[in-house]
Amino acid sequence: MVSSYPITVDAQERAHLNDVESFPTRFDRRLAKILAHATEVFYEKGYEGASMRDLSRASGTSLAGLYHYVNSKEKLLYLIQKHTFSTIIASLRGRLDDSIDSEQRIRIFILNHLEYFLANQKAMAVLSHEDDTLTGEFGAEISAIKREYYRICLGLLNEFKSAKGLEFNSRIAVLSLFGMVNWIYTWYSPRNDAKAKDLAREMGDIFLHGIAAAGTKTRRRRTISN
Repeated sequence: MVSSYPITVDAQERAHLNDVESFPTRFDRRLAKILAHATEVFYEKGYEGASMRDLSRASGTSLAGLYHYVNSKEKLLYLIQKHTFSTIIASLRGRLDDSIDSEQRIRIFILNHLEYFLANQKAMAVLSHEDDTLTGEFGAEISAIKREYYRICLGLLNEFKSAKGLEFNSRIAVLSLFGMVNWIYTWYSPRNDAKAKDLAREMGDIFLHGIAAAGTKTRRRRTISN
């Protein structure tokens, strides 16, 4: 099992992958259900510990029927990762179109990430733990999507840095933010912690105040040294 922390969003995760608008054809809807069940199996057993037979039983599909949709468990992991990252990026781009304020755009990034994360905790846990599992063409395609997501965040941080006249390492800031938001499944509890909107606001405050303070100190040191 990937994590012993309580996950209580199974229905939300299934609704996400079974959305009719996202998967309009009968084949796609059936595949979406298989992906939802595969996510649970990978979460419980880990990618290496899961077999196609496990995935077949969990999805209520015969082994032959499962192979009709995917030819390997690697393909399943690839499809889960591709759908997840593509959905997050598409949602983010739509939200960013409505804002030009550099600070607000970073807050939008954080909120978009956390809303998806908290509604799909098992999927995000699988993605975090199987980050380097995919190889070949599958791995290359997912890596390209991840780089796109990284570049979006890097651009937002550079916009903020320029608008506020700060000096800090944008790469370190981006990776620190990802570390902040990607691992909350190890401690997040729906009963004890805030909803996505409030959590995003608090984490945004901590992150933005931190890089603003660091950026101001760096700028002052360089001014003094010059």
